[in-house]
Amino acid sequence: MIQTEGQRVTTNGSTHTGLQRSLRPRHLSMIAIGGAIGTGLFVASGSSISTAGPGGALLAYGLIGVMMYFVMSSLGEMATFLPVAGSVETYATRYVDPAFGFALGWNYWYNWATTLAAELAAGAIVMKYWFPHSSSVMWSVLFLCLLLLLNIVSVRGYGEGEFWFAGVKVLTVVAFLVVGILMIFGVMSGRTAVGFQNFALGGTPFHGGVMSIFSIFLVAGFAFQGTEVVGLASGESVNPAKTVPKAIRQVFWRILIFYVLAIFVIAMLIPYTDPRLLNSDVNHVAVSPFTLVFERAGLAFAAGVMNAVILTAVLSAGNSAVYASARMLWALAKDGKAPRIFAKVTSRGVPVNALIVNALFALASLLLSFLGHQAVYTWMLNASGLTGFIAWLGIAVSHYRFRRAYVKQGRDIRQLAYAAKWYPFGPIFAIVLCLVIVIGQDCSAFVDGSVDWKGVAATYIGIPLFLALWFGYKWAKKTKVVPLDACDFGRFES
Repeated sequence: MIQTEGQRVTTNGSTHTGLQRSLRPRHLSMIAIGGAIGTGLFVASGSSISTAGPGGALLAYGLIGVMMYFVMSSLGEMATFLPVAGSVETYATRYVDPAFGFALGWNYWYNWATTLAAELAAGAIVMKYWFPHSSSVMWSVLFLCLLLLLNIVSVRGYGEGEFWFAGVKVLTVVAFLVVGILMIFGVMSGRTAVGFQNFALGGTPFHGGVMSIFSIFLVAGFAFQGTEVVGLASGESVNPAKTVPKAIRQVFWRILIFYVLAIFVIAMLIPYTDPRLLNSDVNHVAVSPFTLVFERAGLAFAAGVMNAVILTAVLSAGNSAVYASARMLWALAKDGKAPRIFAKVTSRGVPVNALIVNALFALASLLLSFLGHQAVYTWMLNASGLTGFIAWLGIAVSHYRFRRAYVKQGRDIRQLAYAAKWYPFGPIFAIVLCLVIVIGQDCSAFVDGSVDWKGVAATYIGIPLFLALWFGYKWAKKTKVVPLDACDFGRFES
């Protein structure tokens, strides 16, 4: 049976949706973790340390981590007040401008739809480690079928999948930290304590100057993308007023432990001048910094284990991509900003039409690269490169206006189930840093004097696309910025 928006009414959480509130607290907690741990930590952290030195990498990841905390705090305040599956688009529409919400929603959908294609391709690359002569198309299609199966039955399928995927990643990082700290003190593999000789190699933990550190901002930002999915999941979680704040509060400590401490351990054990760090990517799992540390500890099977963990991280990202893209397309259709056919859900509350069209889009994108149209596929990925930062920018702007409108309309902050700390500094800090990153995405191309305009265009193409969506919708629908005293704080209560 297919149901459309408005046919099912929920009374336990305050939203009128065709979706079901089936995500438990453990699901939401692991979704927040899963968004923060991925290939950005397991592989890209090595090249970050090599590029900017241990001090530069820690500074970049630390600052982006602080920004991420403020973004999540902003999202948490709005998500506990109004838990909806289309959070990014809905909040921007209500508290900023319907055109701004339209552009954010479609940009966010495109980001996750292309991310799914990228993760399917990465999964095929990882499988080549064990089956070097197998078909990449076969593995990508198999992984797509697996992810669709997890998501198409019910939202709990996505939640359970993310719970176990994230669990594997968390256990791996914990094991890595334990082994690494023991090695630092000379406990494992008969080595003497290393001290700070690698960390301060050359007399300083920083390398490459300011531009190198800034380039790591971008890498760190991409590593944290996906953490905001917990906002979308709030629309399908049990008792979001309690579960969402709990997940948000843990974000800071997870970032501190899983990223900052892990990078510190890597930097202590491996000199940042080690050329293998610079080659850390999914194509070279043997030189993942995690693999290198485990091998130094005498664990000969480290490469195979880390390849399996990286596959888990890839599937986790793909699982989030399937979920997030479908929910955003459903939310756009529900609000009349996409064809209404995508607003339909099954009796289990799954937007099946949105799931299917997203899977077809990802498969078509992937086939472009497999069939030799690599340039087209690369441009598609480049177009989505800035979308995550734009989404965070949209969340921060929406929250800044949400709080101002809330007070303007005579409401009491103490009545909020969760109130973000450090307002207005938090959202303003996030806005400024996101703008700096978006504008300075490829600033090195202008610094060295020889500008590669084709490369610059590929890097920045996401900005004009976003602006075209924003102002195109604004012109077509004649929308205006919503006055603070007219912002809608209705909560769809039955």
